Amino acid sequence: MKRGQGADLRMATIVEQLVPIKAKPADVWDVERIRKDFPVLSQTVNGQPLVYLDNAASSQVPVMVIERGSQYLQQEHSNIHRGVHYLSMKATTAYEGAREKVKRFINAREVKECIFVRGATEGINLVMHGYGRKFIGAGDEIIISAMEHHANIVPWQMLCEEKGARLRVIPMNDAGELLLDEYDALLNEKTKLVAITHVSNALGTVNPIKGMIDSAHKYGVPVLIDGAQSAPHMPIDVQDLDCDFYAFSGHKMFAPTGSGVVYGKASLLERMNPFQGGGDMIKSVTFEKTIYADLPNKFEAGTPAIASQIGLGAAIDYLNIIGREKAALYEHDLLAYATERLSGIEGVRIIGTAREKLSVLSFVIDSVHPHDIGTILDQQGIAVRAGHHCAQPVMKRFNIPATARASFAFYNTKQEVDQLAAAIEKVIEVFG
Repeated sequence: MKRGQGADLRMATIVEQLVPIKAKPADVWDVERIRKDFPVLSQTVNGQPLVYLDNAASSQVPVMVIERGSQYLQQEHSNIHRGVHYLSMKATTAYEGAREKVKRFINAREVKECIFVRGATEGINLVMHGYGRKFIGAGDEIIISAMEHHANIVPWQMLCEEKGARLRVIPMNDAGELLLDEYDALLNEKTKLVAITHVSNALGTVNPIKGMIDSAHKYGVPVLIDGAQSAPHMPIDVQDLDCDFYAFSGHKMFAPTGSGVVYGKASLLERMNPFQGGGDMIKSVTFEKTIYADLPNKFEAGTPAIASQIGLGAAIDYLNIIGREKAALYEHDLLAYATERLSGIEGVRIIGTAREKLSVLSFVIDSVHPHDIGTILDQQGIAVRAGHHCAQPVMKRFNIPATARASFAFYNTKQEVDQLAAAIEKVIEVFG
């Protein structure tokens, strides 16, 4: 990338679905007030104020969510469903209440379409086992993209190896944008599933999934969306998208680890095999035959992560309170500012320059390994991710071993971006 192109990299709107907000003076994002909701941000690291820019890996948790989890553990802790005593019924109400919040959060048609899982990875594997192993066979084809996280590659490779199916890959250009003509050419009567990311965790690219879903449906092909990086940063409407499956993780959207959701159209979930067998996913069991429970219990064997899923419900409450659209608009502006600041530093090359991006800014520095970048930044109190980001095919596509990745949330500030830029300049000075 040539120096001086920073202005050309200012991002367009986050994505078509995001309606621009006409901010009034009272609507200006009060980031300092928001930061007070996140206790972890007030600490120092290596004698420096913490600058947390690793949100694509795991976001931080607000007090409101922490307190809700603590309330459950102190006052409501009990196993859910089946119990007739007070604590069990109270925990069940809170747990199923969180599911109702998820339904509204993604605009699912029915609450039973929202299956609780530990995260997007488990959600994708649930679809692979429940749908893929039942309906995909020898000679069939599965389409994924060149920018997928390993969680949306490896399960399908496993399935293809088991069934004798074929994995097809949508290529991308040097900006990190999918080649849609190539995608259309891959679709055919052998295609049995499309599994694509909404937003790339390694590049920040926002894919035009609504149109891609429409193209697949013309062939009667169901589509799974990996929404791990999109759900925290933009409004999601699964009915408007018309996706068949949508998986996301709670720990990337300000909720505890071990929480997450895979949405599926009821008509598909009802035809699928259960992912796991055990308690709470059955209507009856004899040694001769088991009759499975109705949705969503059919896919939720055993004792779930009750506190974590209740925490996910609280995180959704928090996002609704602060205003998801305003938060997304603020993050968009922050990414544009960071892109301009870093692209103006000699020796820095941004990996992923798609027109539609959000949250993620991956970069390399000439002759400096990303792990060294991350180490020196950590000495300055700045937390970034360094590595292949569970997206090794992306690294191969750009002919690099790894990147340093700064990823933003609505509690980050332009001052933190300036600190990042100054620390990068220090890296270049040390290795110069």
